Amino acid sequence: MGCCSSTEIKRDWKPLEERSCTDIPWLLIFILFGAGMAFICGYPIATGAASRLVRGYDSYGNTCGKNNTKIEGVPLSGRDMTENKYVFFLDPCNLDLINRKIKSLALCVSKCPAAELQTYNDVKQFALNNGSHLCSYDISPTRYTSHADRSTKCPKLPVLPSKSVPLLHRCIPTDIGCYAEFAQAFVTFVSDNSVLRRVVAGVMASKEIIMGLCLLALVLSLIMMVVIRYISKVLMWILTILVIIGSIGGTGVLWWLYADHRKALENNTLSVFGKEVASDNVKALLVYSIGATIFTVVLLLVMFFMRKRVALTISLFHVAGKVFIHLPLLALQPFWTFLCLMLFWVYWIAVLLTLGTSGTAVKNNSTGLVEYQMQGPYQYLVWYHAVGLIWISEFILAFQQMTISGAVVTYYFTRNKSQMPATPILSSMARTFRYHLGTLAKGSFIITLVKIPRLILMYIHSQLKGKENACARCMLKGCICCLWCLEKCLAYLNQNAYTATAINSTNFCTSAKDAFLILVENALRVAAINTVGDFVLFLGKVLVVACTAFAGVLALNYQREYTVWVLPLLIVSVFAFLVAHCFLSVFENVVDVLFLCFAVDSKYNDGSPGREYYMDKALMEYVENSKKSGLYKPGDGHGQELKSMARGGTSA
Repeated sequence: MGCCSSTEIKRDWKPLEERSCTDIPWLLIFILFGAGMAFICGYPIATGAASRLVRGYDSYGNTCGKNNTKIEGVPLSGRDMTENKYVFFLDPCNLDLINRKIKSLALCVSKCPAAELQTYNDVKQFALNNGSHLCSYDISPTRYTSHADRSTKCPKLPVLPSKSVPLLHRCIPTDIGCYAEFAQAFVTFVSDNSVLRRVVAGVMASKEIIMGLCLLALVLSLIMMVVIRYISKVLMWILTILVIIGSIGGTGVLWWLYADHRKALENNTLSVFGKEVASDNVKALLVYSIGATIFTVVLLLVMFFMRKRVALTISLFHVAGKVFIHLPLLALQPFWTFLCLMLFWVYWIAVLLTLGTSGTAVKNNSTGLVEYQMQGPYQYLVWYHAVGLIWISEFILAFQQMTISGAVVTYYFTRNKSQMPATPILSSMARTFRYHLGTLAKGSFIITLVKIPRLILMYIHSQLKGKENACARCMLKGCICCLWCLEKCLAYLNQNAYTATAINSTNFCTSAKDAFLILVENALRVAAINTVGDFVLFLGKVLVVACTAFAGVLALNYQREYTVWVLPLLIVSVFAFLVAHCFLSVFENVVDVLFLCFAVDSKYNDGSPGREYYMDKALMEYVENSKKSGLYKPGDGHGQELKSMARGGTSA
């Protein structure tokens, strides 16, 4: 189960051959963990918490819509609420953000007030006419207008019109203006309700335009995945020019500022204090200028020596575009991954809500009201449930990476593309289900181990904001940053380990070691791909966002009566970036898989008879050009030969 438990075995890379199950112990652990998640789901159902969540319950422990049992010490508990099926809050707009609940007395009523009730006499008439008592059970409707405790045991006036939420049986105000104050806590740039109303009105009036622009962003992202292989060379030159201009220009500006400040200092026109400040500025500018000069020289030298290797990035982008033409279902990976994540998150939130209503009814001595609390070992179920959120989410993302890796590996190592499986994506998914779920469980668990302490530190940092000293704040941020960097490095290694597993059908640790050795041997190529390639993809994302935002400005220009365009454009721009990021991240994964396949191919083959390359013509041209320039040494694979792939498909 550990990374050091297996013995070293010398073997050849054999793409898609000798398929076998990997990391079975981790699959069993993951199944047991899933059984624990199922127990957490069943516990609130068995204890009645799920019924309390769906039906609702009042502040005295009575579940609405059923006959209840008496709770010791709570006089108003144990009432028959068969006819009272809805939960009514006396002050529904009093929200507690910290504890995530409504700070209001809750009652079970037979009907939600559909019209606004201005006075206590209106509340009284509503109760007498409909049999729905909106004040506490110990107050008779005839005493609503004169009772001494009506300010605390009767609803806050005016009683806003409300209706029940489907499935959850809560009376929720129909006027969203009730939550204007709550919304303003998040929208800090809004200074008054009129601005908020104009912004909301602009969004509602522009909802068709917003939906159309979101669809445009989706189409542009799909187009970008195909055409980026044609514009990658242009984007590379743009990057090169921008870097050269930025580095040289920035260094020149610093030296100019140094000369200007030094000249002003030598003029002796400043006061004593001014001379001290100017002298410090001159020294700082000199240090900055020298540092910028060294950085620029090193950067230009690195770009000069890596200019040939940047060509590999362009070739990989070109081949990646071909992959999406041959495997169009790759473009659907973000859709099904997002769908799976959404379904799991909805399930997770539903179980979390039921856990919030689980446990034993406990009377609050200060208020006399009833709260449900889990006691004993059951109170730790929430933490187990939180770990499940992270691990299973990472597992779903890892499944997407393995599916992409398997499909791209099939494409790369099939010489005759006409003999590929009819649906390489589905074949890859089937292989992953049958053989490699244990590997995904182990890889995703490693990410979970790093993510959990980072999230805990982030929570501690947020809770101590304004209380801790500068040193503690700096240490916390440093730890969070280090864990974030470690998480990103492990995620990159995991992705390449999944690719090695897709090729060799080896366990996670062996695959990670093999992939790491390949990456170390090609460190400069990896650096070129991860710098130039990531920047090119970033420019692609910016292009999608810019085009979508520009189209949004043109479209919203026809609705000039709604002057607040900030929120509609912000919604469209954020959605466009997220969509472009999802799709171009798939493109980035494809490029990374292609690179590892290319590195393996170029290491174990040299193009001679019996050791022909599997690579595409674009990569072949790169190899030939590299041979001519002396940057490439073929056959550095100790004589191992890659086996030819199974014709006509691969077994699932």
